[in-house]
Amino acid sequence: MLTRGTATKSISAGEAAGLVRSGDWLDYGAVLGQPDAFDRALAERAGDLHNVNIRACLSVRPRAVLEADPAREHFNFYNWHLGGYDRKQCDAGRQNYIPCNLGEIPDYYRRFIEPPDIMVVRTRPADANGFFNYGPANLWHGAVASRAKTVIVETDPAVPFVHGIENGLHESQVDYVIQGGGPLLPELPHSTPTDADRAVARLIATEIDDGACLQIGIGAMPNAVCSLLLESGVRKLGVHTEMLTDGIIDLYRAGVADGSAKNVQPGKVVCSFGLGSQYLYDAIDDNPDFSCQPVEMTNLPHFIMQNDRLTTINNTTQMDLQGQASSESSGHRHISGTGGQLQFVRAGYASNGGKSFICMSSTYEREGVRRSRIVLNLTLGNVVTVARSDTMFVVTEFGLVNLKGKSVPERAKAMISIAHPDYREDLEREARANGLIPRAFA
Repeated sequence: MLTRGTATKSISAGEAAGLVRSGDWLDYGAVLGQPDAFDRALAERAGDLHNVNIRACLSVRPRAVLEADPAREHFNFYNWHLGGYDRKQCDAGRQNYIPCNLGEIPDYYRRFIEPPDIMVVRTRPADANGFFNYGPANLWHGAVASRAKTVIVETDPAVPFVHGIENGLHESQVDYVIQGGGPLLPELPHSTPTDADRAVARLIATEIDDGACLQIGIGAMPNAVCSLLLESGVRKLGVHTEMLTDGIIDLYRAGVADGSAKNVQPGKVVCSFGLGSQYLYDAIDDNPDFSCQPVEMTNLPHFIMQNDRLTTINNTTQMDLQGQASSESSGHRHISGTGGQLQFVRAGYASNGGKSFICMSSTYEREGVRRSRIVLNLTLGNVVTVARSDTMFVVTEFGLVNLKGKSVPERAKAMISIAHPDYREDLEREARANGLIPRAFA
Protein backbone atom coordinates (compact mmCIF):
# COMPACT_ATOMS: atom_id res chain seq x y z
CA MET A 1 0.00 0.00 0.00
CA LEU A 2 1.20 3.51 -0.77
CA THR A 3 1.84 5.97 2.01
CA ARG A 4 -1.19 8.20 2.36
CA GLY A 5 -0.65 11.62 0.93
CA THR A 6 1.85 10.68 -1.79
CA ALA A 7 1.22 12.00 -5.28
CA THR A 8 1.42 8.71 -7.20
CA LYS A 9 -1.73 6.91 -6.12
CA SER A 10 -3.97 6.90 -9.20
CA ILE A 11 -5.24 3.39 -9.85
CA SER A 12 -7.67 1.72 -12.25
CA ALA A 13 -10.88 0.14 -10.98
CA GLY A 14 -9.48 -3.26 -11.95
CA GLU A 15 -6.26 -2.66 -10.06
CA ALA A 16 -8.25 -1.54 -7.03
CA ALA A 17 -10.41 -4.66 -7.17
CA GLY A 18 -7.19 -6.67 -7.34
CA LEU A 19 -6.37 -5.52 -3.81
CA VAL A 20 -9.31 -7.51 -2.41
CA ARG A 21 -8.57 -10.87 -0.81
CA SER A 22 -10.92 -13.65 0.25
CA GLY A 23 -12.22 -13.03 3.75
CA ASP A 24 -11.79 -9.24 3.53
CA TRP A 25 -14.30 -6.77 4.93
CA LEU A 26 -15.11 -3.93 2.52
CA ASP A 27 -17.16 -0.80 3.04
CA TYR A 28 -19.03 0.70 0.09
CA GLY A 29 -20.36 3.73 1.95
CA ALA A 30 -23.94 4.88 1.64
CA VAL A 31 -26.54 6.14 -0.83
CA LEU A 32 -24.88 8.32 -3.53
CA GLY A 33 -21.49 7.55 -1.99
CA GLN A 34 -21.51 3.94 -3.19
CA PRO A 35 -18.93 3.22 -5.93
CA ASP A 36 -19.86 1.93 -9.40
CA ALA A 37 -16.63 1.34 -11.36
CA PHE A 38 -15.02 -0.51 -8.43
CA ASP A 39 -18.19 -2.54 -7.91
CA ARG A 40 -18.19 -3.69 -11.55
CA ALA A 41 -14.49 -4.54 -11.43
CA LEU A 42 -14.91 -6.52 -8.22
CA ALA A 43 -17.81 -8.45 -9.73
CA GLU A 44 -15.51 -9.56 -12.56
CA ARG A 45 -13.28 -11.19 -9.93
CA ALA A 46 -16.13 -13.15 -8.33
CA GLY A 47 -14.76 -16.53 -9.36
CA ASP A 48 -11.42 -15.82 -7.69
CA LEU A 49 -12.85 -14.86 -4.31
CA HIS A 50 -14.89 -16.30 -1.47
CA ASN A 51 -16.35 -14.90 1.74
CA VAL A 52 -15.80 -11.26 0.80
CA ASN A 53 -17.97 -9.16 3.13
CA ILE A 54 -19.38 -5.81 2.05
CA ARG A 55 -21.22 -3.21 4.14
CA ALA A 56 -23.33 -0.59 2.41
CA CYS A 57 -26.53 1.43 2.82
CA LEU A 58 -29.51 2.17 0.59
CA SER A 59 -28.31 1.17 -2.86
CA VAL A 60 -29.49 3.59 -5.55
CA ARG A 61 -28.26 1.37 -8.41
CA PRO A 62 -28.07 -2.42 -8.76
CA ARG A 63 -24.87 -3.79 -7.22
CA ALA A 64 -22.73 -5.67 -9.73
CA VAL A 65 -21.32 -7.98 -7.05
CA LEU A 66 -24.83 -9.19 -6.25
CA GLU A 67 -25.86 -9.58 -9.87
CA ALA A 68 -22.70 -11.64 -10.51
CA ASP A 69 -23.22 -13.87 -7.48
CA PRO A 70 -26.90 -14.90 -7.32
CA ALA A 71 -26.11 -18.01 -5.26
CA ARG A 72 -24.13 -15.97 -2.73
CA GLU A 73 -21.03 -18.12 -3.16
CA HIS A 74 -18.48 -15.28 -3.20
CA PHE A 75 -19.87 -12.11 -1.58
CA ASN A 76 -21.76 -11.44 1.65
CA PHE A 77 -23.63 -8.12 1.50
CA TYR A 78 -24.74 -6.30 4.68
CA ASN A 79 -26.99 -3.26 4.62
CA TRP A 80 -27.75 -0.51 7.18
CA HIS A 81 -31.00 0.54 5.46
CA LEU A 82 -32.87 -1.05 2.57
CA GLY A 83 -34.07 0.74 -0.53
CA GLY A 84 -36.29 -0.87 -3.16
CA TYR A 85 -33.46 -2.77 -4.86
CA ASP A 86 -32.01 -3.89 -1.54
CA ARG A 87 -35.40 -5.15 -0.38
CA LYS A 88 -35.63 -7.50 -3.35
CA GLN A 89 -32.09 -8.73 -2.72
CA CYS A 90 -32.89 -9.28 0.96
CA ASP A 91 -36.03 -11.21 -0.02
CA ALA A 92 -33.85 -13.44 -2.21
CA GLY A 93 -31.39 -14.07 0.64
CA ARG A 94 -28.56 -12.11 -0.97
CA GLN A 95 -28.43 -9.32 1.62
CA ASN A 96 -28.52 -9.07 5.40
CA TYR A 97 -30.00 -6.12 7.29
CA ILE A 98 -28.02 -4.64 10.21
CA PRO A 99 -30.36 -3.24 12.92
CA CYS A 100 -29.27 0.26 13.93
CA ASN A 101 -30.18 3.78 14.83
CA LEU A 102 -28.65 5.57 11.86
CA GLY A 103 -27.18 8.38 13.96
CA GLU A 104 -25.19 5.88 16.03
CA ILE A 105 -23.36 4.25 13.11
CA PRO A 106 -20.19 6.39 13.36
CA ASP A 107 -19.85 5.21 16.96
CA TYR A 108 -20.31 1.58 15.87
CA TYR A 109 -17.26 1.89 13.62
CA ARG A 110 -15.21 3.52 16.36
CA ARG A 111 -16.20 1.15 19.17
CA PHE A 112 -17.62 -2.15 17.96
CA ILE A 113 -16.65 -2.89 14.35
CA GLU A 114 -13.22 -4.20 13.44
CA PRO A 115 -11.38 -1.87 11.04
CA PRO A 116 -12.52 -2.60 7.47
CA ASP A 117 -9.80 -3.88 5.17
CA ILE A 118 -10.86 -1.57 2.36
CA MET A 119 -13.20 1.41 2.12
CA VAL A 120 -14.32 2.63 -1.32
CA VAL A 121 -16.47 5.76 -1.54
CA ARG A 122 -17.57 7.97 -4.43
CA THR A 123 -16.52 11.63 -4.25
CA ARG A 124 -15.91 14.65 -6.43
CA PRO A 125 -12.45 14.92 -7.97
CA ALA A 126 -9.95 16.63 -5.67
CA ASP A 127 -10.10 20.42 -5.50
CA ALA A 128 -7.10 22.74 -5.57
CA ASN A 129 -6.49 22.09 -1.87
CA GLY A 130 -6.49 18.31 -2.24
CA PHE A 131 -9.97 17.68 -0.80
CA PHE A 132 -12.33 15.06 -2.20
CA ASN A 133 -15.84 16.34 -1.44
CA TYR A 134 -18.50 13.73 -0.59
CA GLY A 135 -21.26 15.76 -2.23
CA PRO A 136 -24.70 15.02 -0.68
CA ALA A 137 -23.52 11.87 1.13
CA ASN A 138 -21.65 12.60 4.35
CA LEU A 139 -23.27 10.13 6.76
CA TRP A 140 -20.60 8.00 8.55
CA HIS A 141 -17.97 8.04 5.79
CA GLY A 142 -15.47 9.97 7.92
CA ALA A 143 -15.69 7.45 10.75
CA VAL A 144 -15.12 4.55 8.34
CA ALA A 145 -12.14 6.29 6.72
CA SER A 146 -10.56 6.90 10.11
CA ARG A 147 -10.57 3.16 10.79
CA ALA A 148 -10.12 1.49 7.39
CA LYS A 149 -6.78 -0.11 6.58
CA THR A 150 -7.01 1.08 2.96
CA VAL A 151 -9.04 4.07 1.76
CA ILE A 152 -9.98 4.39 -1.92
CA VAL A 153 -12.01 7.20 -3.49
CA GLU A 154 -13.79 6.77 -6.82
CA THR A 155 -14.13 10.24 -8.27
CA ASP A 156 -17.13 11.39 -10.29
CA PRO A 157 -17.49 14.91 -11.76
CA ALA A 158 -21.30 14.54 -11.58
CA VAL A 159 -21.15 14.74 -7.77
CA PRO A 160 -22.10 18.31 -6.76
CA PHE A 161 -19.85 20.22 -4.41
CA VAL A 162 -21.73 20.49 -1.12
CA HIS A 163 -20.65 22.68 1.78
CA GLY A 164 -20.72 21.17 5.24
CA ILE A 165 -18.81 19.87 8.23
CA GLU A 166 -16.18 17.20 7.56
CA ASN A 167 -17.84 16.69 4.18
CA GLY A 168 -14.93 15.04 2.43
CA LEU A 169 -11.48 13.54 2.67
CA HIS A 170 -8.12 15.22 2.23
CA GLU A 171 -5.60 13.49 -0.03
CA SER A 172 -3.54 12.79 3.09
CA GLN A 173 -6.37 10.48 4.25
CA VAL A 174 -6.56 8.58 0.95
CA ASP A 175 -4.48 5.66 -0.34
CA TYR A 176 -5.74 5.29 -3.92
CA VAL A 177 -7.83 7.28 -6.41
CA ILE A 178 -9.98 5.71 -9.13
CA GLN A 179 -10.88 8.15 -11.89
CA GLY A 180 -14.56 7.26 -12.26
CA GLY A 181 -17.69 8.96 -13.50
CA GLY A 182 -20.10 8.38 -16.31
CA PRO A 183 -23.86 8.92 -16.36
CA LEU A 184 -25.68 11.44 -14.24
CA LEU A 185 -26.29 10.70 -10.57
CA PRO A 186 -29.17 8.33 -9.77
CA GLU A 187 -32.46 10.12 -9.16
CA LEU A 188 -35.22 9.15 -6.76
CA PRO A 189 -38.51 8.70 -8.65
CA HIS A 190 -41.26 11.07 -7.60
CA SER A 191 -44.03 9.42 -5.58
CA THR A 192 -47.42 10.86 -6.50
CA PRO A 193 -49.38 11.72 -3.33
CA THR A 194 -52.68 9.92 -2.86
CA ASP A 195 -55.83 11.54 -1.51
CA ALA A 196 -54.95 10.02 1.88
CA ASP A 197 -51.44 11.50 1.70
CA ARG A 198 -52.85 14.95 1.01
CA ALA A 199 -55.43 14.65 3.82
CA VAL A 200 -52.72 13.67 6.32
CA ALA A 201 -50.50 16.50 5.08
CA ARG A 202 -53.30 19.04 5.60
CA LEU A 203 -53.71 17.94 9.22
CA ILE A 204 -49.99 18.16 9.92
CA ALA A 205 -49.56 21.50 8.14
CA THR A 206 -52.06 23.16 10.48
CA GLU A 207 -49.83 22.15 13.42
CA ILE A 208 -46.65 23.75 12.06
CA ASP A 209 -45.95 27.23 13.36
CA ASP A 210 -43.77 30.06 12.12
CA GLY A 211 -40.16 29.40 13.06
CA ALA A 212 -40.53 25.61 13.35
CA CYS A 213 -37.48 23.52 12.48
CA LEU A 214 -38.38 20.61 10.21
CA GLN A 215 -37.21 17.05 9.78
CA ILE A 216 -38.91 15.42 6.82
CA GLY A 217 -38.76 11.67 6.16
CA ILE A 218 -38.84 9.86 2.85
CA GLY A 219 -42.02 9.27 0.85
CA ALA A 220 -45.01 10.91 -0.79
CA MET A 221 -46.77 11.75 2.47
CA PRO A 222 -43.99 13.86 4.09
CA ASN A 223 -43.33 15.58 0.76
CA ALA A 224 -47.02 16.42 0.48
CA VAL A 225 -46.56 18.33 3.75
CA CYS A 226 -43.89 20.43 2.05
CA SER A 227 -46.27 21.24 -0.81
CA LEU A 228 -49.02 22.34 1.56
CA LEU A 229 -46.63 24.46 3.61
CA LEU A 230 -45.91 26.47 0.46
CA GLU A 231 -49.58 27.50 0.46
CA SER A 232 -50.11 27.84 4.21
CA GLY A 233 -48.48 31.21 4.81
CA VAL A 234 -46.09 29.82 7.44
CA ARG A 235 -42.69 31.53 7.44
CA LYS A 236 -39.15 31.38 8.83
CA LEU A 237 -39.00 27.60 8.84
CA GLY A 238 -35.71 25.87 9.57
CA VAL A 239 -34.48 22.50 8.34
CA HIS A 240 -32.39 20.03 10.33
CA THR A 241 -32.96 16.67 8.71
CA GLU A 242 -31.31 13.38 7.91
CA MET A 243 -32.43 13.25 4.29
CA LEU A 244 -32.68 16.23 1.96
CA THR A 245 -35.60 15.92 -0.49
CA ASP A 246 -37.00 17.80 -3.46
CA GLY A 247 -39.84 19.02 -1.24
CA ILE A 248 -37.39 20.75 1.08
CA ILE A 249 -35.72 22.40 -1.91
CA ASP A 250 -39.14 23.78 -2.89
CA LEU A 251 -39.52 25.34 0.58
CA TYR A 252 -36.02 26.81 0.40
CA ARG A 253 -36.42 28.30 -3.07
CA ALA A 254 -39.76 29.83 -2.13
CA GLY A 255 -38.14 31.57 0.85
CA VAL A 256 -40.37 29.67 3.29
CA ALA A 257 -37.41 27.78 4.81
CA ASP A 258 -34.84 30.50 5.42
CA GLY A 259 -33.54 29.10 8.74
CA SER A 260 -33.64 32.51 10.39
CA ALA A 261 -35.30 31.23 13.58
CA LYS A 262 -33.01 28.24 14.17
CA ASN A 263 -31.01 27.97 17.38
CA VAL A 264 -28.38 25.68 15.88
CA GLN A 265 -26.66 26.87 12.70
CA PRO A 266 -29.21 29.56 11.80
CA GLY A 267 -29.64 30.16 8.11
CA LYS A 268 -28.37 26.70 7.17
CA VAL A 269 -30.35 23.83 5.68
CA VAL A 270 -28.70 20.94 7.53
CA CYS A 271 -28.76 17.35 6.29
CA SER A 272 -26.60 14.22 6.27
CA PHE A 273 -27.48 13.08 2.77
CA GLY A 274 -29.58 14.13 -0.19
CA LEU A 275 -31.49 11.96 -2.62
CA GLY A 276 -33.89 13.31 -5.19
CA SER A 277 -33.91 14.64 -8.73
CA GLN A 278 -31.31 16.64 -10.65
CA TYR A 279 -33.29 19.67 -9.46
CA LEU A 280 -32.04 18.94 -5.94
CA TYR A 281 -28.44 18.29 -7.01
CA ASP A 282 -28.33 21.55 -8.96
CA ALA A 283 -29.81 23.55 -6.07
CA ILE A 284 -27.19 22.44 -3.55
CA ASP A 285 -24.13 22.63 -5.81
CA ASP A 286 -21.66 25.09 -4.21
CA ASN A 287 -24.55 26.68 -2.29
CA PRO A 288 -23.37 27.87 1.14
CA ASP A 289 -26.93 27.84 2.51
CA PHE A 290 -26.73 24.02 2.63
CA SER A 291 -24.61 22.09 5.11
CA CYS A 292 -24.06 18.33 4.75
CA GLN A 293 -22.83 16.87 8.04
CA PRO A 294 -21.96 13.57 9.69
CA VAL A 295 -25.09 11.67 10.70
CA GLU A 296 -24.25 11.90 14.38
CA MET A 297 -24.66 15.70 14.08
CA THR A 298 -27.97 15.46 12.24
CA ASN A 299 -29.63 12.59 14.14
CA LEU A 300 -28.50 12.36 17.76
CA PRO A 301 -31.39 13.67 19.89
CA HIS A 302 -29.30 15.50 22.49
CA PHE A 303 -27.86 17.67 19.72
CA ILE A 304 -30.81 18.36 17.44
CA MET A 305 -33.26 19.00 20.30
CA GLN A 306 -31.40 22.27 20.84
CA ASN A 307 -33.46 23.64 17.95
CA ASP A 308 -36.68 25.06 19.39
CA ARG A 309 -39.96 23.93 17.81
CA LEU A 310 -38.31 20.93 16.18
CA THR A 311 -41.05 19.26 14.13
CA THR A 312 -40.38 15.73 12.90
CA ILE A 313 -42.55 14.00 10.30
CA ASN A 314 -42.14 10.29 9.54
CA ASN A 315 -44.11 7.46 7.94
CA THR A 316 -45.04 4.13 9.43
CA THR A 317 -46.74 1.03 8.02
CA GLN A 318 -48.62 -0.40 11.02
CA MET A 319 -49.55 0.66 14.56
CA ASP A 320 -51.31 -1.12 17.38
CA LEU A 321 -53.93 0.31 19.70
CA GLN A 322 -51.35 1.16 22.37
CA GLY A 323 -49.27 3.31 20.02
CA GLN A 324 -46.43 1.01 18.98
CA ALA A 325 -45.25 1.79 15.45
CA SER A 326 -43.78 -0.81 13.12
CA SER A 327 -42.09 1.02 10.26
CA GLU A 328 -39.42 -1.33 8.94
CA SER A 329 -40.69 -4.87 8.52
CA SER A 330 -43.64 -6.91 7.33
CA GLY A 331 -43.61 -9.83 9.70
CA HIS A 332 -40.08 -11.23 9.59
CA ARG A 333 -39.48 -9.67 6.17
CA HIS A 334 -37.29 -6.57 6.29
CA ILE A 335 -38.56 -3.74 4.10
CA SER A 336 -36.44 -0.72 5.10
CA GLY A 337 -34.84 -0.10 8.50
CA THR A 338 -35.09 1.92 11.68
CA GLY A 339 -33.14 4.71 10.02
CA GLY A 340 -33.37 7.90 12.05
CA GLN A 341 -37.06 7.56 12.88
CA LEU A 342 -36.78 6.71 16.57
CA GLN A 343 -34.10 9.34 17.19
CA PHE A 344 -36.16 12.05 15.51
CA VAL A 345 -39.31 11.03 17.39
CA ARG A 346 -37.44 11.45 20.67
CA ALA A 347 -35.78 14.70 19.61
CA GLY A 348 -39.06 16.22 18.47
CA TYR A 349 -40.61 15.55 21.86
CA ALA A 350 -37.57 16.81 23.80
CA SER A 351 -37.25 20.08 21.87
CA ASN A 352 -38.67 23.23 23.44
CA GLY A 353 -42.08 23.49 21.80
CA GLY A 354 -41.27 20.51 19.59
CA LYS A 355 -43.65 18.06 17.97
CA SER A 356 -43.26 14.56 16.57
CA PHE A 357 -45.68 13.18 13.96
CA ILE A 358 -46.00 9.56 12.88
CA CYS A 359 -48.25 9.38 9.85
CA MET A 360 -49.85 6.72 7.68
CA SER A 361 -52.86 6.04 5.53
CA SER A 362 -55.53 4.23 7.54
CA THR A 363 -55.62 1.23 5.17
CA TYR A 364 -53.57 -0.59 2.57
CA GLU A 365 -54.42 -3.12 -0.10
CA ARG A 366 -52.63 -6.38 -0.79
CA GLU A 367 -53.68 -8.96 -3.39
CA GLY A 368 -56.99 -7.16 -3.80
CA VAL A 369 -57.81 -7.26 -0.08
CA ARG A 370 -58.02 -4.05 1.95
CA ARG A 371 -56.69 -4.12 5.51
CA SER A 372 -56.42 -1.65 8.40
CA ARG A 373 -53.01 -0.30 9.35
CA ILE A 374 -54.31 0.22 12.89
CA VAL A 375 -54.63 -3.16 14.60
CA LEU A 376 -55.11 -4.76 18.01
CA ASN A 377 -51.80 -6.64 17.71
CA LEU A 378 -48.93 -5.98 15.34
CA THR A 379 -48.40 -8.63 12.67
CA LEU A 380 -46.46 -11.58 14.06
CA GLY A 381 -42.76 -10.86 13.61
CA ASN A 382 -43.20 -7.13 13.02
CA VAL A 383 -40.35 -5.10 14.47
CA VAL A 384 -41.32 -2.25 16.81
CA THR A 385 -39.58 0.89 15.53
CA VAL A 386 -41.14 3.36 17.98
CA ALA A 387 -42.24 2.23 21.44
CA ARG A 388 -45.63 3.30 22.74
CA SER A 389 -43.99 5.48 25.38
CA ASP A 390 -42.18 7.48 22.67
CA THR A 391 -45.14 8.09 20.36
CA MET A 392 -46.51 11.63 20.35
CA PHE A 393 -48.83 12.66 17.49
CA VAL A 394 -50.33 9.99 15.21
CA VAL A 395 -52.03 11.06 11.98
CA THR A 396 -54.19 9.34 9.38
CA GLU A 397 -56.53 10.88 6.82
CA PHE A 398 -59.28 10.57 9.48
CA GLY A 399 -57.65 12.64 12.20
CA LEU A 400 -54.77 13.54 14.46
CA VAL A 401 -54.32 12.40 18.07
CA ASN A 402 -51.68 12.96 20.74
CA LEU A 403 -50.88 9.88 22.85
CA LYS A 404 -48.58 11.55 25.37
CA GLY A 405 -49.99 11.30 28.89
CA LYS A 406 -52.81 8.96 27.90
CA SER A 407 -53.66 5.70 29.66
CA VAL A 408 -53.96 2.41 27.76
CA PRO A 409 -57.79 2.72 27.39
CA GLU A 410 -57.46 6.35 26.29
CA ARG A 411 -54.80 5.39 23.76
CA ALA A 412 -56.92 2.61 22.35
CA LYS A 413 -59.92 4.92 21.98
CA ALA A 414 -57.75 7.60 20.35
CA MET A 415 -56.24 5.18 17.86
CA ILE A 416 -59.65 3.75 16.99
CA SER A 417 -60.94 7.27 16.34
CA ILE A 418 -58.47 7.76 13.48
CA ALA A 419 -58.85 4.27 11.98
CA HIS A 420 -60.89 3.84 8.83
CA PRO A 421 -64.59 3.93 9.82
CA ASP A 422 -65.13 0.43 8.39
CA TYR A 423 -62.82 -1.05 11.04
CA ARG A 424 -63.63 0.97 14.15
CA GLU A 425 -66.42 -1.24 15.49
CA ASP A 426 -64.31 -4.40 15.22
CA LEU A 427 -61.29 -2.68 16.77
CA GLU A 428 -63.32 -1.50 19.75
CA ARG A 429 -64.80 -4.94 20.25
CA GLU A 430 -61.34 -6.53 20.15
CA ALA A 431 -59.94 -3.91 22.51
CA ARG A 432 -62.69 -4.57 25.07
CA ALA A 433 -62.43 -8.36 24.69
CA ASN A 434 -58.71 -8.18 25.42
CA GLY A 435 -58.91 -5.78 28.34
CA LEU A 436 -57.40 -2.72 26.69
CA ILE A 437 -60.68 -0.91 27.25
CA PRO A 438 -62.38 -2.03 30.51
CA ARG A 439 -66.12 -2.66 30.44
CA ALA A 440 -66.82 0.35 32.62
CA PHE A 441 -64.74 2.68 30.42
CA ALA A 442 -66.98 4.91 28.30
